[in-house]
Amino acid sequence: MVRRSRDAGARHGLARTAGGPAGPLRGREGSGAVSVQKRAIVQKRALPWGISFAAALVLAFACTCSKKDARAGATPEAAPVTVASVARQDVPVEVRAIGHVEPFTTVALKARVGGQVIRVGFQQGQDVRKGDLLFQIDPRPYQAALAQARAQLERDRAIARNAEDDVKRYTDLVKKDYVTREQYDSTRAAAAAAVATTKSDEAAVENAQLQLSYCTVAAPMSGRTGSVLVNPGNMVKGNDDNPLVVLNQVQPVYVSFSVPESSLAQIRQRLRPGGKLKVLAAASGNPSNTQTGELSFLNNAVDPGTGTILLKATFPNENEALWPGEYVDVVLTLATEAKAIVVPAQAVQTGQAGQYVWVVKNDLTVESRPVTLSRTQGPLAIVAKGLEEGERVVTDGQLRLAPGTKVQVRKVEGKTA
Repeated sequence: MVRRSRDAGARHGLARTAGGPAGPLRGREGSGAVSVQKRAIVQKRALPWGISFAAALVLAFACTCSKKDARAGATPEAAPVTVASVARQDVPVEVRAIGHVEPFTTVALKARVGGQVIRVGFQQGQDVRKGDLLFQIDPRPYQAALAQARAQLERDRAIARNAEDDVKRYTDLVKKDYVTREQYDSTRAAAAAAVATTKSDEAAVENAQLQLSYCTVAAPMSGRTGSVLVNPGNMVKGNDDNPLVVLNQVQPVYVSFSVPESSLAQIRQRLRPGGKLKVLAAASGNPSNTQTGELSFLNNAVDPGTGTILLKATFPNENEALWPGEYVDVVLTLATEAKAIVVPAQAVQTGQAGQYVWVVKNDLTVESRPVTLSRTQGPLAIVAKGLEEGERVVTDGQLRLAPGTKVQVRKVEGKTA
């Protein structure tokens, strides 16, 4: 019985150890079994993801290799460019400058006599002709002075006539010794003084007439008036510093400008007796309205501070396109260079070795060609060396080019290719 009980107890304890939570040993063994089971589950779940990631890497690598192989085997894309043909043409030799329009003549009209302004005969800014009435100063004080001078002249003329008569009488009397020689000489002196007085009076009359004429201020030339500085009712002084109005002659006008002294020799050569130089001028805001004039003045010295010389050109300005005081773009034509090689200025590039252009060859590849320029004039570059007539140069799209690059000509001289 005892043995059966022990065997039963042992089986019972073994059962508790294997299946129940009782006892430390049982707890450690149970926890280890659970951990092993979890790791197995995680490994089973992670295996498909790892296989998928590896397959994706292999596929991406294969695609990349395929693209590289495709690109390596493809023809390089042609660079789109705009080209222009190298031309040969006559080019004027020009000097460009900024000019300043000046009136041909400027007059600041001032009052010559003092008085009250009673009339203004024009509207400010109005064109007037020579002799037109501009201002009228009250003439009455000067009319009275003229009348007084005339009266004095008549009085002294009468005195002079009487003195001359006395001389005639005394001439006969002195011959008969009725009067002394001294009396005769006194009579002659009095007559001469009376005549001199009349001459002084005549001068006074002329001066009074002149002062009266100064009451009328007329235009000394044809031109355009400025702002009216004196209105009717104002008092003015004779020969005051302040003008009544400023009058500008705007037909013709001058355009003054300065050019570098390096151009002086050519200018002097062309201005020899009979020589003329054409000058073009246009306002900066209206380049289409270009006016043509002629060089009319060459200053007698070069400005040592700037190394330039002052010139003036005369323009008829019949349509008053040039306005005094404004600044204009001036082009002085010195000569004409015949059959010069020219290309658009934007075709010329500058590198470490100097200036060059991209030349398009017959197989539509490009080469870098060094060039020597004589000058750049407006939109054109005049080439002294490096290009031949008929060759094609790139004017746009140079940034994508290298020697031997294939190009696609999109435009030729402004026309779609």
